[in-house]
Parts: sequence; structure tokens; C-alpha cells
Amino acid sequence: MYAYVRVHGISREGGIDLSKLGENASVSLGEKTELELAKQLLKVDVVLQSVGDEFLPNRICEYLFELSQKFNQFYEGCPVLSASEPQRTSRLLLCDLTARTLKLGLTLLGIPLVERM
Repeated sequence: MYAYVRVHGISREGGIDLSKLGENASVSLGEKTELELAKQLLKVDVVLQSVGDEFLPNRICEYLFELSQKFNQFYEGCPVLSASEPQRTSRLLLCDLTARTLKLGLTLLGIPLVERM
């Protein structure tokens, strides 16, 4: 939940509507923590498929915990709002994808979301 709230804090602090970053924007993965976060984001389909196949919803919890850890490492090592373009937009896209993935997982688990703590 903290990682989800943190993304919304970035959005508020920067006055950015993450849903309007642009269709032509792309993600570049120049830093190790960016790459690790992107790899974790790409695992969501496999995790959800395994949950459906094996009836083990705890795998969503494990995945979300790991995603939150990867996001926090990314956030600590890669400035988002102070980065120059196009790196700034790329990092904002990673933040948005993280928040949307966390929202999906938490919603599937029946956990209500908050945007501020």
C-alpha cells in the first residue's frame, strides 16, 4: 500500500496526471533498479495465471511484496521528478505502471486502496 501511496505522492508533488503522459512516451531502462522494476512488472501475467491454475491467491501477496520492494529500490536510486527529459517521463511511466499493477493485485485480494496516508 505504501508504494501505491508513494506514486500518488509523486504525481501530486509534480502536479502530474499520470494518465496523460502520452501514447508516444517510452520507457528506457538505463539504471539497474529501473531494469529490475520492469522485470518484476512483466511477471504479473505469469503470477495471475498461476493463481488461477493452482488456486493459490497467496502468490499475489508474494508478488506485490516483491514489486513494492523493487519499486522502493528504484525510488531510492533514481530521482523521478528532478530527472531531465526523456528520463523523467520514462520514470513516471514506471511509477504509473507500478501503481496500476499494485491496484490490480490489491483489488483482486479485496483490499481497499487509499491515495494518501
